Amino acid sequence: MAFGAKKVGHVVSGIGGNGMGQILAAMAAALLIRLFSGPGPASLPEDETCEENDSVNGDDAPPSAGKVLPVTITWRNITCSLSDKHSKSVRFLLKDVSGEAKPGRLLAVMGPSGSGKTTLLNVLASQILASPRLALSGLLEFNGKRSSTKAYKFAYVRQEDLFFSQLTVRETLSLAAELQLPEISSIEERDEYVNNLLFKLGLVSCADSIIGDAKVRGISGGEKKRLSLGCELIASPSVIFADEPTTGLDAFQAEKVMETLRLLAQDGHTVICSIHQPRGSVYGKFDDIVLLTEGTLVYAGPARDQPLEYFSRFGYQCPDHVNPAEFLADLISIDYSSSHSVYSSKKRIDALVEAFSTQSSAVLYATPLTGKTGPKQGMKFGKKIAAKRKGGWWKQFWLLLKRAWMQASRDGPTNKVRTRMSIASAIIFGSVFWRMGRSQTSILDRMGLLQVTAINTAMAALTKTGGVFPKERAIVDRERAKGSYALGPYLLSKLIAEIPVGAAFPLMFGAVLYPMAHLHPTFSRFGKFCGIVTVESFAASAMGLTVGSMVPTTEAAMALGPSLMTVFIVFGGYYVTADNTPIIFRWIPRASLIRWAFQGLCINEFTGLKFDCQNSFDIQTGEQALYRYSLGGTCIRDTVIAQSRILLFWYSTTYLLLEKNKPKYLLLKAPASEQIEPKLKLEPLLETDQPPPLKQVEQNQQVESTPVDQTEPFILEGAK
Repeated sequence: MAFGAKKVGHVVSGIGGNGMGQILAAMAAALLIRLFSGPGPASLPEDETCEENDSVNGDDAPPSAGKVLPVTITWRNITCSLSDKHSKSVRFLLKDVSGEAKPGRLLAVMGPSGSGKTTLLNVLASQILASPRLALSGLLEFNGKRSSTKAYKFAYVRQEDLFFSQLTVRETLSLAAELQLPEISSIEERDEYVNNLLFKLGLVSCADSIIGDAKVRGISGGEKKRLSLGCELIASPSVIFADEPTTGLDAFQAEKVMETLRLLAQDGHTVICSIHQPRGSVYGKFDDIVLLTEGTLVYAGPARDQPLEYFSRFGYQCPDHVNPAEFLADLISIDYSSSHSVYSSKKRIDALVEAFSTQSSAVLYATPLTGKTGPKQGMKFGKKIAAKRKGGWWKQFWLLLKRAWMQASRDGPTNKVRTRMSIASAIIFGSVFWRMGRSQTSILDRMGLLQVTAINTAMAALTKTGGVFPKERAIVDRERAKGSYALGPYLLSKLIAEIPVGAAFPLMFGAVLYPMAHLHPTFSRFGKFCGIVTVESFAASAMGLTVGSMVPTTEAAMALGPSLMTVFIVFGGYYVTADNTPIIFRWIPRASLIRWAFQGLCINEFTGLKFDCQNSFDIQTGEQALYRYSLGGTCIRDTVIAQSRILLFWYSTTYLLLEKNKPKYLLLKAPASEQIEPKLKLEPLLETDQPPPLKQVEQNQQVESTPVDQTEPFILEGAK
């Protein structure tokens, strides 16, 4: 520690400058030390450290890669409410929802839009984002023991399929395997593992195709969804959550995705998915089903024909040749076409909810748990995996550097657009300031050209980074949440990988503009010109990373970034000099990358120039012009160092923001013991058990609706 403190002090004092500059340098140096010496990504909470150590030192060995540890999830009385601070009202997203998911079975959560499907999935996966307006309570058990998702490995396939678009399917899975499975050190073993996964997911035909995006055509939507599954399956998770995996897919691709989930369930995974309204063949793949409407439970039990038989007891018959999923969706949905339909549909749904809650013991899962692993062993295995570090710092860095370089160098459409814009801007500026001479009027012309050069370079780099990074951040947040790598290797690899590509565009801009405008005609001055605008481009890109870390969407980044840059342009040394800046704003020119780039370009251009003079008060040399416009008194080296400090400051700020803005999830609070209803606990149904007769169910219902024998059969609209 003494070494670190002294070294930081020497480095900061050696950089030069004072005030704001040294503060920025000190912050950047401290963050760099934190970046290189920071711990790995995967660490356990303090209260689990002792248990984890006992587990690691124990004799139990975790399953090898590809082996699945069976996990049964049971949840009871899950309630999630959202409060409105203005009206002080409370809306229940989930209300007393209970159920069970078992290994080897595909559980589907169905319901109309807004019924709480995704909320329930997030609760089970411990992915509810923390908010003071949210309240969450209930009981969640894994293999019969209360714990959290840290106790086992799980995969969460979200609705959005986010990837690095320029990588192929095989490269994406290979890099994920290298990051998440450091125990597979052999290249042959890893390739075999990835090939087996490609075959398992049906991605062999597109294995060497790039993923693509809106600019470049790549694989199909169904293939992207299966690739999302593949990236999550790398670590052989016990439980797979899939949030509406068929959204945006045609019927054929949707069935392929659901068939993949069914096969994964047969392999021993516990698969839970939310789905809106599947086709009939997809519905037939479900083993169990949970029906939700407005956050309440209507049915939970075996799928296929059992729900239809259950609802037929109350007079709701599914017509022949009608998709059962459509029948169930219409049965539990509220019809808002008229006030009468709203009243009647709500009354029907309330009756069904009350009926299921009063006799839920009659609707049970049909298959008892087989091959159940004891909770103790499961907890040990999960904690060892959670504590296991995903490779070393430098290994993560090299893998991420490889990925970042492939993404940056292969992005042909973006690079072509940036090339054309750089050359077009240089031609336009060169035409406007064509072959400037040495007259007195050329002094302001040269300064104007150098100012627009600094602005154009900064804005191009800022808008490019700000438009891309928010999407990339979503991928990075998901990968870091799985413990694939730390933040330090990612940021450093991104900086280094973009140096060759990022430097090419300022060089092209300078190569075209410099001779057209007839700037200082020496090769060394041209080299310094290109070096200054290149460093400024990297500083602006670092600022774009910070802006992208502050806001949630690309649109917000594109609105905030140019607004901040406008402030730096105003205090860039051309419109308002540093000496005339109000005291309260004098820190802005010191932090303005436009100001330092403009000053460095002016020093490079004007030093050694001689101008034509006709009057005694005319400016004779470039040095006089610099001092007259408050740009003298320093050298190019100082301006480059100042820009480097700004670059480090923005990267350090990005690091802090990404660390601070890590997703925080809401903890599930156990309800009071008197609020837990034992009758809602779902138990295996033995073959000798028989559901209670319909009359007994009707006597125990006591629902405030039309008696069952007087209820008209339910008929789907449009069915004949």
